Amino acid sequence: MTPNGKASSILCPQGREIPLDLLHDARARRITLRLEPAAGRFTLVLPRGAALEEGLGFARQKARWMARQLADLPPRVPFAPGAVLPLLGEEHVIRHLPEARRGTWREAGEIRVSGFLDYLPRRVADFLKREARAEITERAHDKAARIERVITGMTLRDTRSRWGSCNSEGRLNFSWRLILTPEPVLDYVVAHEVAHLKHLHHGPRFWSLVAKLTDDMDGARRWLRDNGNGLHRYG
Repeated sequence: MTPNGKASSILCPQGREIPLDLLHDARARRITLRLEPAAGRFTLVLPRGAALEEGLGFARQKARWMARQLADLPPRVPFAPGAVLPLLGEEHVIRHLPEARRGTWREAGEIRVSGFLDYLPRRVADFLKREARAEITERAHDKAARIERVITGMTLRDTRSRWGSCNSEGRLNFSWRLILTPEPVLDYVVAHEVAHLKHLHHGPRFWSLVAKLTDDMDGARRWLRDNGNGLHRYG
């Protein structure tokens, strides 16, 4: 999958210009539009052999739908004093305590941050990533032990299209933004990827194992479908 290094835009019927990133994907079977919530723009995916003008024509036909999708995006929530972040389903308010000299910590429904205000966004992001790593690592190793499998490595990233992944060597990857989901949702994603240590497919045996490793598989999947895009508005 190789970006072609170009960007374009189309005009929707209301006169709004909608920016597009262009991506050539040899694995794609058809022309598609992919919303990038964090950037507030779309990626136009072109399969092998598809002409740029053909793709732009497809996007023009979808202009009204694209405009609605952008209008429905929730507002951005920067890491700033007073912002409210959901940690495992519980709302926490960012509070700046410049004289505290304690780094960043969670207390009484707040994420408290000491030091200079300019450093606050980075410190909040680093705190969330540490919390995510701690939660995910413990759950992943516990679930892997239950199915007698070994995790060979684990990374946390800010992924856009996947909440987690597992490769054939037993390495797991997760989005740190899972710390912003309700606890059953994070637990489901961990169970999903750990189950791939045993079944590297999405067949019936895989889903049966996932259901044994987490308590609310169906509810978590619905939550991610309905709310997952909104997680990228934080920070």
